[in-house]
Amino acid sequence: MKGFAGLTRTRTGSRLKVSGTAMVRYLPARHYLSFGIVALGLAVFSGWVGLSWPPAFLACAFFLVGGGSLVVLGYQPVIEIHPHHLMIGARVVHWMDVRRVDRTRWISPLVLRLTLFDDSRITLFYPGDVDSCRALLRHLRRSCRDALIDGVPYRQYWGEITSESDAQPSSRPRYRVLRPEDEAEVVRLYQRLKAVGYLDRKSSDEK
Repeated sequence: MKGFAGLTRTRTGSRLKVSGTAMVRYLPARHYLSFGIVALGLAVFSGWVGLSWPPAFLACAFFLVGGGSLVVLGYQPVIEIHPHHLMIGARVVHWMDVRRVDRTRWISPLVLRLTLFDDSRITLFYPGDVDSCRALLRHLRRSCRDALIDGVPYRQYWGEITSESDAQPSSRPRYRVLRPEDEAEVVRLYQRLKAVGYLDRKSSDEK
């Protein structure tokens, strides 16, 4: 932990300060690795039983596949939330490069699809508990300010646009108060009054 100015633990992971800048780390839930080791142990036991009772090899295969999958989930890379970028293991993704954040049906573990400015896609996979997955999902949605959130513009998704007129201010129709010939007549009248000095005398009387 060298180089970190401070460290506080939260339910969603580790919240650290690096050179005065806040950072949040999301680690894989520990139960994936624990359950995986137990399943592998049961696989070994089932294989030993299978030497004398062959049907036990079916249970051995089941525990072997399940335990291996859980161990792989437990060793997924750490996800770090920085003010200007996202880190998935050693990969850095700048927030301004993300154009879409699309959620799948998977909540825990969390599976997201990130679409970048060059139309490339990243599948983000986070094996955490339900609370951590929801916190990470909210962090990502809040940080991707230039992206569509499940197909909805960022400001509209977070309720920052209160009306249709706010969303499209330039689409308001503009109406003429006077016809073009009436506007020309007003301008000629103004020039005539100014020429005879009526406006200047009136301005001096008001002073």
